[in-house]
Amino acid sequence: MITAYCSDCKPVEIRDLSQGSLRDDVMWIDLVEPSRDEEMFVERVLGIEVPTRDDLKDIEPSARLYVENDAVFMTASLVWKVETDAPTLTDVAFILVGKRMVTIRYAQPKSFSLFIAALHRVPQQWRSGAALLAKLFETVIDRTAEILELSVARIDILSTHVFGDRARKVRKPSNYLEEKLRDIAGHHRLVSKIRDSLASLSRLMTFFYNVPAVQQDRDTKELCRTVSRDIQSLNEHASFIAGNITFLLDASLGLINIEQNSIIKIFSIASVVFLPPTLVASIYGMNFEFMPELHFAHGYPYSIGLMVLSAIIPFFFFRWKGWL
Repeated sequence: MITAYCSDCKPVEIRDLSQGSLRDDVMWIDLVEPSRDEEMFVERVLGIEVPTRDDLKDIEPSARLYVENDAVFMTASLVWKVETDAPTLTDVAFILVGKRMVTIRYAQPKSFSLFIAALHRVPQQWRSGAALLAKLFETVIDRTAEILELSVARIDILSTHVFGDRARKVRKPSNYLEEKLRDIAGHHRLVSKIRDSLASLSRLMTFFYNVPAVQQDRDTKELCRTVSRDIQSLNEHASFIAGNITFLLDASLGLINIEQNSIIKIFSIASVVFLPPTLVASIYGMNFEFMPELHFAHGYPYSIGLMVLSAIIPFFFFRWKGWL
């Protein structure tokens, strides 16, 4: 699908691919999952070679950031599906052709819908290709910051669930911490994707800042510098969050270890406590011919009392040592 945005910020879906030109006031061409015919239409009216879906996946910097025939081609990885359990990255191409910008995407990142919704609020002097592209990058970074803040809030809640309320001793299911480990892994995946996205955006902004169209516009140049600073700040913030997630992961594994050690400790103490009574019972169960105690009139209660006493003494000894 091809949607064109004119200087009045109203979207116009292009259905007639036979036309050989565009209106002069078209400032943004947005291609969403374009077909080959739609790509050929854009190539024909703009005189550029549109990168394909496979081209967007190329990780070489020379294939993601380059200038060809006075057109600036840039590709960045944006976070997508952050509301799901499987956040991922989607590659988006940004092309600056004269006073127009072109975007090619095969997903629906929320930053685009936010930018489109606020497009009418962009001042008239910002309605050019380079300026709009800088504004779009600003929206992408704002959305990334929002995702990070949302992630921080969720991690705080998860931390409360992991460590619990010490004042309230509530019995938890046996696999409670194992389930929290899956949640921690999900947050780690999201933050990792955000850091990868910020790395690609940082390289893109360094390249975009040196584009002549940006250097010639003071306001656009200043906005690009601000966006670059924001990317650096978000990178540091993402690193801090990643450190918190690592701590939470280590703490969860430590708590699981403590629980397992407590269970093993209970079994160990139980086996040690019942070992002396078992020894007494084994001695008097040997049935040798010459065992004087077998002929005692009160031999049975004597042996029972001896077994109970041999179990009580180790128990109180452990309590005295503080092992229980």
